[in-house]
Amino acid sequence: MEALNQTPEGVKPGDTAPDFNLKNVDGKMVSFSSNKNAKGYIIVFTANTCPYSEMYEDRIIALHQKYTALGYSVIAIQPNNPIVSPGDSYSKMKERANDKEFPFPYLIDTDSQETTAAYGATNTPQVYIVNKEGSVFKVVYIGAIDNNSRNPEAATKRYVENAVDALLNGQSVETNSTKAIGCTIK
Repeated sequence: MEALNQTPEGVKPGDTAPDFNLKNVDGKMVSFSSNKNAKGYIIVFTANTCPYSEMYEDRIIALHQKYTALGYSVIAIQPNNPIVSPGDSYSKMKERANDKEFPFPYLIDTDSQETTAAYGATNTPQVYIVNKEGSVFKVVYIGAIDNNSRNPEAATKRYVENAVDALLNGQSVETNSTKAIGCTIK
């Protein structure tokens, strides 16, 4: 397996993914057990105030639409501390999710940013694909969505799609880690 710039802290490909119980913009709590039929999840750390996250929002929606019926739904987590980044407050998250009609959960990490730290997320957007193996979820990919943040049509490598497609075909994920580009988590 090819591994590029693995996250120095938090989880690595092959590790058990830490579960969480975080508040969605609809007020409900979401965890891995929220969807009993999940084969895995595409977890995206993203933020309202990050221009890179904004450039990827339509692609994140498309990933959810393409893979949710196949067992791999998107879960978006807003990791920024709203005191440091007021545009990422829970009320602003609700507005953004409503404006963009997010079809997936958009969760706020706790004030202590425990989930962000447990995963080792450093940027927005940053993706963690987890695959259900028995009763646990294992990390199979960490990094970028694709290799072109500005123009989706110009992307020549679609890391998340390639990884989920491999899982759906019973294959191992060829590239299990890439460098996530974007805004630093605050």
